[in-house]
Amino acid sequence: MTRKRKSRLNFMMFLIWTMRTDQKIHPTLIDRKDNVFIISNFKSKYPVLQLDLRLISDLVVVIVSATCGGIAFACAGQPVITGYLLAGSIIGPGGFNFVSEMVQVETVAQFGVIFLLFALGLEFSTAKLRVVRAVAVVGGLLEIVLFMFLCGITAMLCGGKSSEGVFVGAFLSMSSTAVVLKFLMEKNSINALHGQVTIGTLILQDCAVGLLFALLPVLCGTSGALQGLMSMTKVLVSLIAFLAVLSILSRTWVPWFLKLMMSLSSQTNELYQLASVAFCLLVAWSSDKLGLSLELGSFAAGVMISTTDLAQHTLEQIEPIRNFFAAFFLASIGMLIHVHFLWSHVDILLASVILVIIIKTAIITTVVKGFGYNNKTALLVGMSLAQIGEFAFVLLSRASNLHLVEGKLYLLLLGTTALSLVTTTLLFKLIPAVMHLGVLLRWFPPDSAVEVGSKGDGFRSDSDEVDCVPLGLARSFAFDLDRKFSLP
Repeated sequence: MTRKRKSRLNFMMFLIWTMRTDQKIHPTLIDRKDNVFIISNFKSKYPVLQLDLRLISDLVVVIVSATCGGIAFACAGQPVITGYLLAGSIIGPGGFNFVSEMVQVETVAQFGVIFLLFALGLEFSTAKLRVVRAVAVVGGLLEIVLFMFLCGITAMLCGGKSSEGVFVGAFLSMSSTAVVLKFLMEKNSINALHGQVTIGTLILQDCAVGLLFALLPVLCGTSGALQGLMSMTKVLVSLIAFLAVLSILSRTWVPWFLKLMMSLSSQTNELYQLASVAFCLLVAWSSDKLGLSLELGSFAAGVMISTTDLAQHTLEQIEPIRNFFAAFFLASIGMLIHVHFLWSHVDILLASVILVIIIKTAIITTVVKGFGYNNKTALLVGMSLAQIGEFAFVLLSRASNLHLVEGKLYLLLLGTTALSLVTTTLLFKLIPAVMHLGVLLRWFPPDSAVEVGSKGDGFRSDSDEVDCVPLGLARSFAFDLDRKFSLP
């Protein structure tokens, strides 16, 4: 083959026959500069087990670093969630860059959110959901609309684009399902009234993600208002049909299936555990294929099993898996944090985070209060949802691809979200002092009962549980100030 022939081809494949005893074929790749690349793992006509050693190495780094971060913060008397987040920031691209396959690692980490919401569904009571459905559904939607409206008006008054303002409002309205659930579960606050309202609002936000995705092309002008309305209607129809089918299956097929798995797992729980995981992933996958979300599907799978007699047994089988992947997910969120960027713009970002916390707490507290809940419950819900959630990263990425937000605004939103997740643990630590301050200022009585009538049925009173939020509700202000940084 002549040099001229090589110059016309970018790459050519040659089979080089060697005189080795095994007489194997070694394919090589030769470029136009005569660089020879030997393909050591080429396709064979026989199935061969292949390993991605770089991915294995990355997983080991994430797991070990998350473990070390959790141990360090547990020994210091701090929430382990912060340890997971900071460990991820150290090993991620913004730190020492120990992880080479970020996409694969973040994909695996999504199992953390799936199993967190699956376990939540197993513990969740549909009867209690009905109690808070008004504030969760109507109030949750009202919060999103208020954020979009206020940010849109603010952008117009400041000379910016109203479309960017509306997106920022939708972006800020999202709260962190995984982080908040982790805190509520650690402190056994799932059944507290403020915990149920918080969870209901988080579920509504997860459901609204699909609608917000359909809204983004309209905001950036790539599709008309009619097309956007049709997309949102399609998502709503899919959601209603999906929930209707699951409701029927939960009354007919699911109890039979679980009893069958129990009978087949008489000697060991391995098959039952595997079947539970497969059921969760199947429902989550179906939800995603319908244009909804994996998170909504995994939560719905848990709720389906929660209506049976085997809900507690299923939860016991899932908890170890949930805890492992939840730590992995939080570490992967930490990898999105660029320490150098945060440090270089710490003043602007801190001011942004403080502003976001104050505004979100005020709006959410006002909305919850408007539904007849007392001041204490409304404030607890407002402070619990005051951070920006992990879904905001997904919305921000999509908006960036559509050129809806670019440049400095993109970096500001990214940094604010990352910093708000890191400071969430500190915000939860301040809740006891804020609660006691509210008592001193007579915003609410020290032993206020749960609100009117049926709202209190089946719930623990927020005022009766000392440990309803991280660190618990302190019995005295002096006790809080002395110990709030020493207790987990």
